[in-house]
Amino acid sequence: MKIEELTEQISSTATSSPEDVSFSSPKPASSAVRDPSREAQGPDSSMDADELLMEAFANSPAMAEMQGKTSDEILADLNKSPLFMTDLEQNDDIAALQALAYEGTALEVAQGFKERGNETFVVKSYKDAKEFYTQGINVILLEVRKRQQIRQQKTSGKEKCKQSEDDKSGKNDIKEQIKILEASLLNRAACNLELQNYRSCILDCEAALKINGKNVKAYYRSSKALLKLDKIAEADDSCAKGLELDPENKTLQGVAQELIKKNEIIVAKKKRDLDRESRKRLEEVTLKAAIKARGIKIRRTEQPPEVEDAKIQLVPDPVDPTSTLSFPAVLLYPLQLESDFIKAWGEMEPMGHHLDYILPVPWDKTGEYIPAHVECYMETVKGGLIKVGRKVTLLKVLSTGNVEVVDEVVKVFVVPSSKAAAWVTEFKSKKTALA
Repeated sequence: MKIEELTEQISSTATSSPEDVSFSSPKPASSAVRDPSREAQGPDSSMDADELLMEAFANSPAMAEMQGKTSDEILADLNKSPLFMTDLEQNDDIAALQALAYEGTALEVAQGFKERGNETFVVKSYKDAKEFYTQGINVILLEVRKRQQIRQQKTSGKEKCKQSEDDKSGKNDIKEQIKILEASLLNRAACNLELQNYRSCILDCEAALKINGKNVKAYYRSSKALLKLDKIAEADDSCAKGLELDPENKTLQGVAQELIKKNEIIVAKKKRDLDRESRKRLEEVTLKAAIKARGIKIRRTEQPPEVEDAKIQLVPDPVDPTSTLSFPAVLLYPLQLESDFIKAWGEMEPMGHHLDYILPVPWDKTGEYIPAHVECYMETVKGGLIKVGRKVTLLKVLSTGNVEVVDEVVKVFVVPSSKAAAWVTEFKSKKTALA
């Protein structure tokens, strides 16, 4: 919104009052981009310049800090700044700073803070520059609150005052205050951008655009911050708004190029993710089809065991149903309460293939567990046992339909031949007792 449009809405102004002013809740701010409907309607006749300024600051950090504070409390905060100290012990340096702080009106003080901010910004002291700009902004907001309080007092007292020369002068001061406020907001946004405070940068740009919807720098810095946050659509919108105002702006053209490159990266990543997800679904469908075609039964429980990344899969090609099925498997030694895990057992591999490299086991002190002296069993669907010979392939056992794979893990019981009969009898009796 143009400064002239803001100043035309000012009906009266007054000098600052030292009385405390309680802050009311600010109105919500709009997005970083301009509201076309509002621009078409022109300035809101029900709002004066001060109200518009407070609306512009509805979401700003400065207003969040000032919310609910009186003017004296705000001044106390300002006293924490080296350029606005009033309560410290006297010495030459502080006396000089106090003189600088209090020489002139609030407009001049705010201008002084802005200039000091500019000086520190040039030497890349962004944090200090940000603080100077913030103090200047706070000075102007304090004046806004005081004027609002005075107008409220006049309204409540039903006083009617003729426009004086001081009022006209006040209008000019407000116009200049708005200019300084817009510049300070824009400069603080630049500091926040350098300090990587991207959300604060966006908020400052929003407030600046509330004051002047044609501020190209605000669109530029907002688009840069949004781009850093990977908000591509919002950054693109802000950049486009700026280029609409200044098509030849080199910095905005640079942002537009960054947006194109960033978007290309994001599109490429999305494509890779989609391809990966599509591949994953294809592998799952192919695996299910391969298992079904072989007549293998699979069952899953609510609490499957942890087997890291081991799983049933087709190798070497997961999307070729004619590839070899590979199963995780565990060899259980029930008489010793021991076990061995096999990460991949190919469907065409016989039992003896794995027994030969696993046995003997280090914990077998009696030498009972050797390939030629053990028997292997698998539990059937009905709870019985089926003996598996050394030369029998895994596929032959699983495709009978009598054995199921539970939680994607093949389970094989291994017992010494001399103790096999007794163990089988005990196993069946326990199953019968549980039935």
